[in-house]
Amino acid sequence: MSEASKSKVTIEAPAATVRELLFDLAGYPSWTTTIKSVTPDETGSDGRLTKVTMVIDAGVMKDRVTLSYDWSKAPESLSFALEEADLLTEMAGSYLISDNGDDTTDVTYELVVKVSMPVPEMMRKKTEQSTVDLALSQLKKRAEA
Repeated sequence: MSEASKSKVTIEAPAATVRELLFDLAGYPSWTTTIKSVTPDETGSDGRLTKVTMVIDAGVMKDRVTLSYDWSKAPESLSFALEEADLLTEMAGSYLISDNGDDTTDVTYELVVKVSMPVPEMMRKKTEQSTVDLALSQLKKRAEA
């Protein structure tokens, strides 16, 4: 995996609220503008989605992706990896959720994305970083509402 784009935000909301939003994969289109739809594909024995297909539109990057989710480090972390896509060749990421003990929560989001077409590395990194920053901004706005 390439070096990930990464950002951290402090959210003025309890960790339980933040986890509820992040762990509800099917609900992502209600708070993030880059994910247009989520279709559940597989569910684990604990009832959590382990594989979903998403339609994403991150400006210059539009695709249909199937992601597998790893819940083994929940509730502190949720990670995902690309299984299949139309244009992407790599997509992996994770959310690290830290309860600050004072009704605030730190969330760190890491993301790596590679596309099948030639894109200058600087442009790819810039798009990747703006996707991370936008997701955290929208998560913060929704959790603090």
